[in-house]
Amino acid sequence: MTFPYDRARLDGLVADVEARMAAVERTAREASRVQLRSRGLTQADFAEISRFANSPGAPRELKELARRVDAGEMSWEDVASGRAVDDEGVQRALQAGVPDLQRAYTAIQEGDDPEDVVSAGSPRPGGRGDDDDEPGRFTEDAW
Repeated sequence: MTFPYDRARLDGLVADVEARMAAVERTAREASRVQLRSRGLTQADFAEISRFANSPGAPRELKELARRVDAGEMSWEDVASGRAVDDEGVQRALQAGVPDLQRAYTAIQEGDDPEDVVSAGSPRPGGRGDDDDEPGRFTEDAW
C-alpha cells in the first residue's frame, strides 16, 4: 500500500507536534510548582464592602453589621480575617448572603463561567430601571 503524503513532510509535522507537546508538559510542570498567595483584601476592597453594606440593596443584617463597624465596635478587617466569626451579628450578616452563594455555587458546578456568575450577581452601577434598550451609560454594552 502506498502512502499518499510526502513522508518527510509528515515526519516533520509529527516532530513539530511532539516538540510542542513536550513544551506544554514542561510549562504545566513549572506552573504546578507555583504557589500563589493571596495578599488578602485591600483597603479599597474594604471600602467597597462598606459602600455595599450601607447601600439600599444590602440585606438588613449586613446593614446592621455596617452600623456596628461604623460605630467602631469592630472593623471589616476583623470580619474578613475571622477574628469576629463568633459574633452573632457577623454570623447573621454572613448567613443573609448564603442563598446567593448557594446559587453561585450551583451555577459554577453546572459549568457556568465564574466571571459570568460574579457579574450576574453584581449589577452594573448606574443601571436604569426602564425598559429602554439603549444603555444608560457609555459602556461596552453600547457597542
